[in-house]
Amino acid sequence: MYTLMPLIFLLGIFAIALEDRIRINKAAIALFMAISLWLILMIDAYNIFIMHENPLFREFLSKNPEAVSLPVHEQFVHFISDTNIVYHLGDVSETLFFVMCSMLIVEIVDRHGGFRAMSNYLATTDKRKLLWQISLATFFFSALLDNLAAAIIVMAVLRKLVPDRTDRLKYACMAVIAANAGGCWSPIGDVTTILLWVGKNVTARHQISHLFIPALITLLVPLVIAHFWLFKKGARLRVPSEKDTAGDVPDIPTSAQHAIFIIGILSLVLVPVFQILTGLPPFLGVLAGLTVLWLYTDIMYSRIDLKENKKLRISRLLPSVDLATIFFFLGILMAVGALETSGHLAVMSGFLDTHIHQPYLIGFLIGLLSSGIDNVALVAATIGMYPIADSAAELSAYTAHFVTDGGFWTFLAYCGVTGGSILIIGSATGVTVMGLEKINFMYYLKRFTPLALLGYLCGAGVYLLLFA
Repeated sequence: MYTLMPLIFLLGIFAIALEDRIRINKAAIALFMAISLWLILMIDAYNIFIMHENPLFREFLSKNPEAVSLPVHEQFVHFISDTNIVYHLGDVSETLFFVMCSMLIVEIVDRHGGFRAMSNYLATTDKRKLLWQISLATFFFSALLDNLAAAIIVMAVLRKLVPDRTDRLKYACMAVIAANAGGCWSPIGDVTTILLWVGKNVTARHQISHLFIPALITLLVPLVIAHFWLFKKGARLRVPSEKDTAGDVPDIPTSAQHAIFIIGILSLVLVPVFQILTGLPPFLGVLAGLTVLWLYTDIMYSRIDLKENKKLRISRLLPSVDLATIFFFLGILMAVGALETSGHLAVMSGFLDTHIHQPYLIGFLIGLLSSGIDNVALVAATIGMYPIADSAAELSAYTAHFVTDGGFWTFLAYCGVTGGSILIIGSATGVTVMGLEKINFMYYLKRFTPLALLGYLCGAGVYLLLFA
């Protein structure tokens, strides 16, 4: 069963990539993976921990001498259930609460008309000009909100501005590249960067200062090519009709809409500042912002003469949170935790250290793999393979790459996110946009994969020139 564990994980990742073909939700697949792997750990514990001389189990016994006198089965129960599951669930919960609160804040701001102004600011009939506006807006919104939320918002705006689906597909595909480029340089820009930040692999200041320029290059290279290739000079959009732009306008004062927008954006933007000033986990920062938004909206609605069913109270919007995505992340991260507990990740780390003794090359290859394999699983597994090195200890040139803010972690943040743009199925952003606009896989592969790959290579090259 020891060798069955990584096989289940790989088959699960492959099934997630083929979610649209097999018609099984990726959340169900991820949860099945996690449950299966932890069950195998308990069922075949003697073989996994004793026969394979698991170093984590030996360390557990050395730190808990009272457990040595217990029956072997009880030792395994304490090690797996009471120690490792609790430990990994604690780490995973921080990430899940952060993601869940962020998604809810974005939903609240959007439902109260906070992002409607974007349609007015981006309104133009020049196709090339709109391409730049959409791409740059997505790039910066991804850093502020996260790339998935930014892509969803931009797609809503595009449906108002670009009624012609043929044109809208081009903007949508460029939005995928822009969203992932923008998501890599912010600690809250992508689930993988949240994992690295919450896990103290990188700090917010270091990530922003080191990855902003490579990320911008990753966007600008394909954007410049798309400027000349996608649309002819002087090409104009069809002007949307009133039917195309129609939508529900929240029946609240304009000043309240602005206040909700400001509170929501600050709740996300100031999370790194909250963490730096207080030393508390980031999820408490975003939870604090959500609490302020909740109090404000409840007080606002208590003073507005409006039918109760028209009031968008946060308690009513809670079901809008995408629980399937939350369960997906739970399954993936707990599955990775099971592989770490079994010792598989340590074995893989040793293999890479022996055969590919180049931290930047490892990060680069992980980025390429993330084009087809979910980047959350890849980055989570990589974090499990390489513990953070103690910067106070004497370190070799190789080990120094694995300290907090080390070159490996920073480059991994870039590669793990932007590599997901190479194929549209490589990131949650791409899969979401693919579903919203019914984008064909081959359509993206032929037209935008070369652009995304070129941007990825150029951004990686710029990073290595500046910081390697």
